[in-house]
Amino acid sequence: MQTWYLRTLYVTGDPAKLDGVLDALRGEAPGLLGQNPGYHRFGLFADRELGKILMGSWWESESARAESDTRLRERRLELLAPFADTVTADDWEAVSYTPAPTVAPGMWMRTAYVEFAPSDAAAFRQMFEERGRPQLEALDGAVSATLFLKAAEGRAHVGAMFRDKGTLAASRGPQSAIRGAAFKNMDARLRSLEEFELIMAHRPEG
Repeated sequence: MQTWYLRTLYVTGDPAKLDGVLDALRGEAPGLLGQNPGYHRFGLFADRELGKILMGSWWESESARAESDTRLRERRLELLAPFADTVTADDWEAVSYTPAPTVAPGMWMRTAYVEFAPSDAAAFRQMFEERGRPQLEALDGAVSATLFLKAAEGRAHVGAMFRDKGTLAASRGPQSAIRGAAFKNMDARLRSLEEFELIMAHRPEG
């Protein structure tokens, strides 16, 4: 499975100012990203109640990710400025994922951030590939499951997408059981668990 190189932004601000920034990102992000070599796809998510944006762009190499960040950083901050009180950027590797899922606005994603010893990164990846992802993909309403990894830092971000808010809510118990069983088999710590609405997904044609 090909490794993709991700840049994510986690942005918080006043919920009352969120919609205008989401509209601006929907309008400009595909064109801005698509001008850069190595661009693969983009996802824009939001928590409208608390005032949070999570967005991620996928790149075919570390160099493509880094070079695009240099070109896009200034305009990206300008687009976020009316809303953003905090902006946190991260780089990840997508190492295990549902191939070519069909996604659309209105779907919902649950994200979990996990920490473990860097020496356990390979075991965590193997566990996700062999048990975690197949179990998540089998949940009612599941669309995709992805493991984003920072092996050298002992960090992982697991994302599970569902077709709507109803199936997301219904999956909370079953997914918690999957998570609990996985954590019993290794020394890992869950740092956060969040849910976001998919606002936009973009993949260039061709």
